[in-house]
Amino acid sequence: AIVGQAELKRALLAVAANDALDGLLVRGEKGTAKSTAVRALTELLPEQRAIADCPYGCHPDDPERQCASCRDRSDYEIETRPVPLVTLPLGATRERVTGTLSVADALDGEAEFDPGLLARANRGILYVDEVNLLDDHLVDALLDAAAMGENVVEREGVSHRHPAEFVLVGTMNPEEGPLRPQLLDRFGLVVDVAGVADVDERVEISDRRAAFDEDPDAFRAEYAADQRALTRDIVDARARLAEVTFPPDVATAISE
Repeated sequence: AIVGQAELKRALLAVAANDALDGLLVRGEKGTAKSTAVRALTELLPEQRAIADCPYGCHPDDPERQCASCRDRSDYEIETRPVPLVTLPLGATRERVTGTLSVADALDGEAEFDPGLLARANRGILYVDEVNLLDDHLVDALLDAAAMGENVVEREGVSHRHPAEFVLVGTMNPEEGPLRPQLLDRFGLVVDVAGVADVDERVEISDRRAAFDEDPDAFRAEYAADQRALTRDIVDARARLAEVTFPPDVATAISE
């Protein structure tokens, strides 16, 4: 339902089809539907199977990607859930992002772990708006988790680790400052978006926004068929990933 922004939509569908692309950075001025498009993506994604009572939503069929607790269990209930979309606020503390270990329990050698945002984002999307304004200590936590595919919390000589595999999606306005090079390297795709200049399209944006505000359910129903079609496209694309070839002319174009 977003007017225009074809490059942004294509990039989001690409990371939806192949999470090995290591995330997406969207750069552009305010009012270009960056945040709206990212938050809408999860409604297009097929639901995923997860271990029901696991705080990390471990994959029930892949022990290599499970937490230690799930690997030690012989049976568990399985649920189907939407792909998590977790927003990382700029003012978050490191403890809120990585989780915390109870000091009192840690001194006894049996620490109680309180999961953070990285735990909730496992097997989902971690979204950072204004990612270029993120504090350095949070950038370091993201880089560590993204590089290892797990989150490690250590305190008072006790450590806890859990899977933290996520697609990192960041949006930013370049006018508000640059992005740290180390963080920029974590994004497999970068897309630049610009405001819509065509008058007719700007009128259409206003009309659609007004229609959504007046009756959100009716507005969603109008685009329900398109939504289902995009979901099927994502499922089909995932199934075809193994057949994708990398011809020499593409490698040459990338190098050039």
